[in-house]
Amino acid sequence: MGAAVQKFEENCRGRDFVVGDLHGEFPRLRQALNKQGFDEGRDRLFCTGDLVDRGPCSDEALEWLARPWFHSVLGNHEDMLLQHGGDPDALQWWLRCNGGDWWLTLDADTRRRFLSAFEELPLTLEVATPQGLVGMVHADVPPWLDWPSLVAALEDGDEDLRRYVLWERRRLSFLDRQPVAGILKVYCGHTPLSAPRLLGNVHFIDTGICYGGKVRLLPLP
Repeated sequence: MGAAVQKFEENCRGRDFVVGDLHGEFPRLRQALNKQGFDEGRDRLFCTGDLVDRGPCSDEALEWLARPWFHSVLGNHEDMLLQHGGDPDALQWWLRCNGGDWWLTLDADTRRRFLSAFEELPLTLEVATPQGLVGMVHADVPPWLDWPSLVAALEDGDEDLRRYVLWERRRLSFLDRQPVAGILKVYCGHTPLSAPRLLGNVHFIDTGICYGGKVRLLPLP
């Protein structure tokens, strides 16, 4: 599996953006980047995961992951493929319930390349900015942990925390505004919202792109 954290130095040449879950809506992402005047030689784009399923162009995710300026954490939809890839029957049932029909059309070699790429995705990202360190996970950060402790526990292989950062919605469910200590801001996806929402220093930015929501490119920090 991928690393617990992938770290990025400050971008001194261009701009950094973050976007929520994409779910195969890559043509709409490209339109949004063009509107921003995104410079592939200088700018960077970070994503909260769930690159695939539900949307029309999930098969383009491999191409996007190969771009040196595009970076993503592991989402629960990528993890579902990693966890169920060895059981064709379970995989087919699961993906049909989660918009994964695209996967069933791929040949064996392409599937292997997707799984290899998903295995390299980190659970968290850290991006240095002039204002301070910014973090990203797919779903949520446990309210009882500061950022350094979360990363350390994930590096130690804590499976309960791994599932938490991929699946949990506790902070949004309880409208918990307690900030995550040890980091300037954290960006999460996973839970579709009509607009980004801030709780403490945690930004929830999944705007339901695959359900017709807007593609929002947020500048860091």
